[in-house]
This record gives sequence, structure tokens and C-alpha cells, in this order.
Amino acid sequence: MNRKLRIAMIGGGQGAFIGAIHRIAFSMDGHYQLVAGAFSADPVVSKKTGEELLLDPSRVYPTYQALIQGESKLPVQLRADVISIVTPNHVHFDPAMMALEAGFHVVLEKPMTFSLEEARLLHEKVKSSHQSLMLCHTYTGYPMVKQARQLIEAGAIGEIRKVFVEYPQGWLHTYLEGSKQKQADWRTDPTRSGLGGAIGDIGTHAFNLAEYVTGLQVSRLCASVNTVVTGRKLDDDGAALLQFNNGASGVLMATQIAAGAENNISIRVYGDKGGLSWKQEDNNSLRLEWPDRPAECWRAGASYLSPHATHNTRTPAGHPEGYLEAFANLYRNFALTILAKENGATPAPAWIDFPGTVEGLRGMAFVETMIRSNKTQGWIDFIQ
Repeated sequence: MNRKLRIAMIGGGQGAFIGAIHRIAFSMDGHYQLVAGAFSADPVVSKKTGEELLLDPSRVYPTYQALIQGESKLPVQLRADVISIVTPNHVHFDPAMMALEAGFHVVLEKPMTFSLEEARLLHEKVKSSHQSLMLCHTYTGYPMVKQARQLIEAGAIGEIRKVFVEYPQGWLHTYLEGSKQKQADWRTDPTRSGLGGAIGDIGTHAFNLAEYVTGLQVSRLCASVNTVVTGRKLDDDGAALLQFNNGASGVLMATQIAAGAENNISIRVYGDKGGLSWKQEDNNSLRLEWPDRPAECWRAGASYLSPHATHNTRTPAGHPEGYLEAFANLYRNFALTILAKENGATPAPAWIDFPGTVEGLRGMAFVETMIRSNKTQGWIDFIQ
């Protein structure tokens, strides 16, 4: 690497917790420099955020359109290389398409778009362009999630037979949007969130984790999607029976009404030789279980881990890493890939291990398939 990538942000201004998360993540390894932003739909908030971040006032823009147009006019050695879009779902597609058309690489919050049709169009746009897009499925950035994927790929637990993945949250167990709480307000609004509530917000994370760790794809599912809290306009609770393309079966659960639950996304995978399990509340551990010998606990930072896991680990064993580091891993791998290609080199396999439009398209198809299955009250093929 011979330079830092210049990055601009759309969204993530004052009061948006995810904005600060992104700024910590892309700053952690020194691969990016924040140079510009349109941080809010409110120009006053955008301006104040730019002042807090000590940005050049001429590069703090009132709208995302102004940002993309303004940065496009700057000399190539000054303009942003990457635009990170951290807005509600209904403001994903248009700025992403506009940024790609203007020659910027894109980082995009999940779910990828507001609708499946938008996801298809964005996927085709990236395929036909010279720019790259990274989708923020953060949990795939954990080193022990990567270790789980590597073990399964190597056949350590044999042919996959059963998958359990769940994401229980409790923060929406009451009608929180009634108080106009910012995060609840847009996530439960179908005009801003899209077709799915909890299914789109965290169900896509569980779905992505299941496909990433196993290396399989869901081919059919049977869903139950519910709205538990009175007055809520979108689902807040869902589950599905899954069938994978190798014949394995699974269960997915995603809920935001489990009072007291935080963010303990977890996965268990069983093959014909053994099983493994991982959970975010103990993210530095990976448990393996065998029918003929004692269970094992593999730990982040240990010398026996795969190159992919080691590449995504920063500290020696026993020094815990967490959510911010997992997020930073996605940003670092994205930067290393962009810079390698810029220099005419082939990115290392561990560098290109970040989610993109393929995963984003699968996620939006998952939401659509869940809703359709719930309406038919039966098994349906996964929408392509």
C-alpha cells in the first residue's frame, strides 16, 4: 500500500450511532482519510457534524447529490476514492448508483437496498463497472467466524446436515416508535425500511451468517413472520425452516421483541463428523463438538488458526477483540483489495473476503421469500 484512500460519508451525522461506528472502523488501520461528507438530510446537522470532525467546510455538503457532484469536479488526487453510505434503507440505491456512475467505490449499509428490484439493478451496475462495492454484514468480519468457515470448507465436520442460526433482540419489545425514537422510527416505517422490519434489519444478518459459514445456499424455506407489538406497521418477529442446496436442513430465528435480549447473534452447524458453534457474546471462542472425543474450544489469536482468521486478528490470544474490530476488518480488506487492483496486483484471498452485491442480492431475495412464504403459509422455492 502506498497511500491512504480518501473516503466521504453519506449519512452518519449527529445522533446517528452507526456513523461513529463506521468512522472508528475505517480509521483503525490507517487505510482511510475522511475528507468529505453529506452527513444528514438536514443541512444544518451536516454542517455541524463536519465542524465536529474538523473537515474543510467546502467539502461538507447539504445533500448527497451535491457531494457526488462536488467531489467529481475535484482533481483526481484530491477527490474521494470511496463513498460510505450509512443512511436508512430507502436512501441506499440512488446514492449508490450515482456514486458508481461517477467513478467512486462504495461502502453500503445492509440491507443493500429498499427492494429486490433495486438490488438486482445495483448488482448489475457493479458487475458492469470498474468500481467495487462492500456491504456491511459486520459479523462475517469476526476472526472466529472466518475460522468456522475455513474448517467447514476443509471438511473438518464432514457433510453439513443441520444449521441453527438466530438473532434475538429485545429493544423493540414495546411501541418505541411511538416516542419518535430515531432508530425505531425509521426501522418500523415501511416507506423507509421496505418490505421487512426485523426480517430485513437483523434477519438478513442471520441469513448471511448461515450462508457464509456453511458455504451453502438456501434453496427453499417455510416462514412464519409476525407483528407482535400492537400498532407496529412491520414485522418484529420471524422464523423459518430452511433447506440448503446440499439437502441439509436448518432453522432461522430473528426477533426484536425478546425482552432483555441484546445482540447475541449465534450459529450452530452439524455435519456427519461433528459440529461447531459460535456466538457474538463470546466472539473470541469457537466450540467444536465430536461424537468420539472431548469438545474443543478454539480461541482467537492462537497459533493454530487458519491464515484467513489470523489475517483478521490484531491482538495476541487473551486480548479480546470485538464488534469494532470485526467492522474494521471489512474496511481493511476492502482497502487492500482496491489498492492492489490500483497497482496492477492480484489481491490476496484473505483480502477479497468481504461481502458485496452477491450477498446483498441474496439478502433482499431472502426478505422477499420470507414474506411470500408467510402469505402462502407453506414451503416455497428461494426467489432468484
